[in-house]
Amino acid sequence: MSDITVWTYDWVPAGPRGFVRDLRLRWACEEAGLAYAVRTVPFDERGPEHLARQPFGQVPFLTDGELTLFESGAGLLHLAGKSDILMPADALGVAQTLQWTIAALNSIEMVSVPWWFLEVTGAPDNNLTGWLESRLAHMEDVLKDRQWLAADRFTVADLLMADVLRVEKLRAFGIRPATEAYVARITARPAFLKAHADQMAHFAAADRLRG
Repeated sequence: MSDITVWTYDWVPAGPRGFVRDLRLRWACEEAGLAYAVRTVPFDERGPEHLARQPFGQVPFLTDGELTLFESGAGLLHLAGKSDILMPADALGVAQTLQWTIAALNSIEMVSVPWWFLEVTGAPDNNLTGWLESRLAHMEDVLKDRQWLAADRFTVADLLMADVLRVEKLRAFGIRPATEAYVARITARPAFLKAHADQMAHFAAADRLRG
């Protein structure tokens, strides 16, 4: 039995399915061949036990033996430390991978998520559009010249960046062929396809339980 447990919600509405961030941790475990279990916390009632492990009442969080980590980025880096599939062994490769992992969270997702939220809520003025266009244009320039972000191979940085960029509204926003090819290539990996299918099946089963 594995010591690694990925925690997610017991149910979510249809819209977020396939994008709930426990998928990132499932995907990392699948890539690395790490045995793991999936357990749940209630979506509707986020009580003290949940908040003790994830102070913002979100998912995912990860347990590994006595260790508990919240935030998908922290969980990914922990899992990457267990696998040279996700994290290179050489110092330069490690530095490059960490750099691009943080860039996915701090340079892309911190702009794309609030932009997406304003778009889907129908805000009359989305003042983040220009900022997002600039960030995505920079990523397009980077991806024109390389297949992978770090160490000349797939790493956890690619896993995270592709997950950030695969949001449908982002992919439909502008024409960025190098970025689209990158996202399509990374998300065609068998580990992603399994993790995605497993998450969708998890929430479909929850629908049946809710009647």
